[in-house]
Amino acid sequence: MTEEPHIPFELDVLYEDERIIVVDKPHFLATMPRGMWYRETALIRLREQYGEPDIIPAHRLDRMTAGVLVFVRDKACRGAYQMLFQNKQAVKVYECLAPCKPVMRPRYGIVTRLESPRSFPLLRRSHITKIRGVMAAYEEPGVVNAETLIERGELISDNPMMCRYTLHPRTGKTHQLRVHMNSLGLPIMGDDFYPRIETRSYDDFSRPLALVARTLMFTDPITGERREYVSRLSL
Repeated sequence: MTEEPHIPFELDVLYEDERIIVVDKPHFLATMPRGMWYRETALIRLREQYGEPDIIPAHRLDRMTAGVLVFVRDKACRGAYQMLFQNKQAVKVYECLAPCKPVMRPRYGIVTRLESPRSFPLLRRSHITKIRGVMAAYEEPGVVNAETLIERGELISDNPMMCRYTLHPRTGKTHQLRVHMNSLGLPIMGDDFYPRIETRSYDDFSRPLALVARTLMFTDPITGERREYVSRLSL
């Protein structure tokens, strides 16, 4: 069995109260145990840090995606916070770095220019399938189950071939943002799944995926308070 490597990035707490803990999850740290990863996950780190074995995630981020992640520490509130995300009542905004070039016509799905003839912002809609045990998701013909609003921002000063993009997922399919950007011919910088799977050592942390869950907004289901959290992590 491969020894679980230490992930040399901190899990910063953005907010906490008696019900929830909001963290800034670094790249490479899984949300919860899976496969070879156990102690080097956000869930186990928090449980050990606080000495609270009942902490659970309200939602998830991919291991390679960084950013705002909510955990529930009060067992009586678990359902309320988890349903908030299951019912898509939380607003998520992501940022990524990807090539600055014309959009490629995707094989499947729909691209709608929202301010035609400008290429951006655009709405990408398609049917994404993810099979358990298969690493990468893929698009195929079918009823639309994934929607992403994509905006293009400024050029990156130290890499003029790359732009900053703001992504507004309207659904939450596995790898949705990565699949949608790749389908447009704009694979996210550092993506080792799309357009092709690249094998890396488990302890290679040299090239993170340039994707951050930047902002999370929701109405607290317990207090009714409007909450907004912003990741401090850089791309």
